[in-house]
Amino acid sequence: MPSMKAAPAIACLLAGLGSAATATAQAWPSKPVRFLVGFAPGGSVDLTARILSGPIGEALGAQVLVENRPGASGNIAGELAAKAAPDGYTLMMSSGGPLAANRAVIANMSFDPQRDFSGIALAAFQANIVVVNPRVPAKNMADLIRIARSSPNKLSYGSAGVGSVQHLSTEMFRALTGVQMVHVPYKGGAPAVADLVGGHIDVMFDTISTSIRFVQEGKLRALAVTPMTRSAMLPDLPTVNESGLKGYEFRGWIGLVAPAKTPAPVVTRMHAEMTKAMAQADVQKRFAELGFDAPSAMSPAQFDAFMREEAGKYVALVKKAGIKPE
Repeated sequence: MPSMKAAPAIACLLAGLGSAATATAQAWPSKPVRFLVGFAPGGSVDLTARILSGPIGEALGAQVLVENRPGASGNIAGELAAKAAPDGYTLMMSSGGPLAANRAVIANMSFDPQRDFSGIALAAFQANIVVVNPRVPAKNMADLIRIARSSPNKLSYGSAGVGSVQHLSTEMFRALTGVQMVHVPYKGGAPAVADLVGGHIDVMFDTISTSIRFVQEGKLRALAVTPMTRSAMLPDLPTVNESGLKGYEFRGWIGLVAPAKTPAPVVTRMHAEMTKAMAQADVQKRFAELGFDAPSAMSPAQFDAFMREEAGKYVALVKKAGIKPE
């Protein structure tokens, strides 16, 4: 119990801390804010960052710059963001790979997502779509399974890197069917899809946002979507579950994080501006066009808890699929 003399001093200290927090929130930002993206331009994470950077920057009165640092399954950007000064000027827009899955599939990571980041906001859920190059004679999932089983390791599949949604959703498929395919990792979904269109690889369990235009143009053939429910963009396309693989479900997500120890007022402000941006009609329209599903509202603390829960799910998936950390 503090003495009567100590009480005024403690009160002054608490008041000072409150004033400092308020000053931090009011002073920030005084220069451009960076959104680091760990994947190549044109992929779903990159598109999310670019769609949101405009309205968020406008609301903050400062530029929000999207900086692509692809490679190592998103971990190059992850390491940069984790080691950046916790001042609100370097943030990371990322998929669940660097923020949850990579620790289960990549040995000796240089950062710990749960320790080194503070969640700001969940931006979107994203479905994957199973697509093949038209030269692959598969019209549906049953065809794909038959072809893969008849010629083990003849088919190759692309991904945005080890631990990416493309990688893990395909490995879940392989675990359920026992098929063998060759994994070809890239520095992002966009370059992988470019090689799929070009016929250099055969199959992808890709994000709808990256592949949809190639499906619409007839350059890729769509076989199924990975969530339990059909996509509003492709209502006639069955789910993998409907196609015979009962219980198969995979859904990725994208969110914004800050380095740990970033001042709470900055996190709160960025969360508020990101939430407002996601509620804008034009942003919602663009997200819908990319096949994104709007998440339920989450506070920064709830987003932190969500990421911890997702990390546990990925560990279980990796174990079930028999994937060994690389």
